[in-house]
Amino acid sequence: MSIPIDPQLQTVIDEIASRGIPRWHALSVSAGRKIEDTTFGTDDEPSLPVGAVQDIGIDGPNGEIPIRMYRPAGDGPFPTIVYYHGGGWTLGTLDSVETICRRLTRQAGCVVLSVDYRLAPEHPFPEPLDDAVAALDWASTHADVFFGDPDRLAVAGTSAGGNLAAAVALHAREFDGPKIETQLLLYPATGSDFSTESYTNNTEGPLLTRDDMIWFFEQYCRTPVDQYNPFVAPLLTPNLSDLPPATIVTAGHDPLRDEGRQYADRLSDAGVDVSLFDYPSMTHGFLSLVSDVDRAADAFEEIVADLQMRLV
Repeated sequence: MSIPIDPQLQTVIDEIASRGIPRWHALSVSAGRKIEDTTFGTDDEPSLPVGAVQDIGIDGPNGEIPIRMYRPAGDGPFPTIVYYHGGGWTLGTLDSVETICRRLTRQAGCVVLSVDYRLAPEHPFPEPLDDAVAALDWASTHADVFFGDPDRLAVAGTSAGGNLAAAVALHAREFDGPKIETQLLLYPATGSDFSTESYTNNTEGPLLTRDDMIWFFEQYCRTPVDQYNPFVAPLLTPNLSDLPPATIVTAGHDPLRDEGRQYADRLSDAGVDVSLFDYPSMTHGFLSLVSDVDRAADAFEEIVADLQMRLV
């Protein structure tokens, strides 16, 4: 029997539902992008000061990649997290993850480099991944620019951003990329099987539906064949050994729950050190709602403590 949604989280969900916002898959791409930014935007920014915030641009495979750098107070060098926002590879901006990046900077004592990778459908796979890889490469060779420590480098992301973080870790292993100390995967999309138990039980969400994910994959993939590429669906990778230690977060009322758990199990079976944090009363996206949901705030602290242990 599943645990009910946390009452505080349910209040937030009800408030979002009261706005009459259509499901992601029922919106145009442009409308979805606007709603993503306003729903998961920067409301907490004034109360979450950090040492410094700076927007920069780095060279990417097809032009400039915008990066927002968050740095703690002090001289460093600080552990560095290369962070990829969520939004089904189609939605999301630097602003849409402002709050979560500030919280990571403050609570983990890390530099956070938030990556504004190119979005589908204008830029389908592998272009967002190319940008994600380029950002990691830049972070590993330019640590002195942002008071970072190149020997304590992590990749992280939420949802589709967690997918990109996992894919970047795979890419670094396969192509002799930078050494990654840990990967932080927050309710990541790791597979392309829409018939799992968590998809069945959470077909209508809340906050993310099965049809939303099918639509996101349609935007990201050039053809249906891409869904079976391990760099799109890391869970399909035959061999997951020799990957960085991982902290994986799943939520009970999330269509992506089972593939997150499966990825944790596969990594562990391959000899990778894994911490799995499962929150049965939470939904997809809950870590963006820390200011309104006490259990989400507690979860954030638990996750950060694990991350800090890995980046000592």
